[in-house]
Amino acid sequence: MHRKTFHVVQELGEHLPYSIFSAAVGLLFLGVLSYIGMLLKAEDVLPKASKELFHVFHPVHLLLSAAATTAMFWSHEKRFLKALIIGFLGAVIVCGVSDIILPFLGGSLLGVDMHLHICILEHPALILPFVFVGILAGFLAPLAISKSTQYSHAMHVMVSSMASILYLTAFGLTNWMDFMGSVLIIVVLAVMIPCCISDIVFPLLLTEE
Repeated sequence: MHRKTFHVVQELGEHLPYSIFSAAVGLLFLGVLSYIGMLLKAEDVLPKASKELFHVFHPVHLLLSAAATTAMFWSHEKRFLKALIIGFLGAVIVCGVSDIILPFLGGSLLGVDMHLHICILEHPALILPFVFVGILAGFLAPLAISKSTQYSHAMHVMVSSMASILYLTAFGLTNWMDFMGSVLIIVVLAVMIPCCISDIVFPLLLTEE
């Protein structure tokens, strides 16, 4: 158990820079999107574009999360059904917290009237194919790519940052520049805590090694 705890702490420390860098890149992207809206002189461009883009980044995030979680568990324990369940729950539950619940709570704490939009309940046909393809990739990726869990996690964190930021601006926080510092903190926490739990802590703690 002590070995697992040490490994979890080590992994979290190594992946913190990914979270900070990804959140910063996400803010840059959002700045460009906001600037385009200003040029077009259309106030509704940002929330509309954010909503459409969120429904791209969120499913892709789930795919990458399912791949990373499944691959991490599969690399330590070869039990197919258990890996399948862990990959599914690690993606759907934990990434729902990352992309939706924490941004919703963060925006609400800033005094914004946020709308709670849970994709897997409202758009299951959009979400589930990405989750199951991600699980399949998690089983296959370690066979083809050395350090596949590191690569999938790096991509996962970047996409997660975008999904969290886009949720904020799509479902309430349209004046995000007034809260830029707070948005940075919200996104880093929304990415670092749930995604690392999904990719690292959750699968490692459930192995029998």
